Amino acid sequence: MPRSVNVVASRRRRKKMMKEARGYFGRRSNVWTVAKNAIEKGRVYAYRDRKVKKRNFRALWIQRINAGARIHGLSYSQFIGKLHAADIELNRKVLADLAMNHPEAFKAVVDKVK
Repeated sequence: MPRSVNVVASRRRRKKMMKEARGYFGRRSNVWTVAKNAIEKGRVYAYRDRKVKKRNFRALWIQRINAGARIHGLSYSQFIGKLHAADIELNRKVLADLAMNHPEAFKAVVDKVK
């Protein structure tokens, strides 16, 4: 007796992945094996870069805080140290936003910790 295969499910699975590969360049968008490999690789990058994104944003916030603090005569590490000593609990995201978009509010925070 011949082997029974579920063609309906297989085709549905392939169609779903080929739909995901739409927009890829060249054979990556229309050849099954190449598209499958490209999609798997893309998912690996997506998983990894969701974590890398958090690192990149933290680094950006630190640069912005540093630039704002140096205008007022403090380095980043001095500013953060004095912030902790003054028991002010503002995270880096908020501090970076203040330094970038609300310099008068950031100056008030710096004056508070000096």
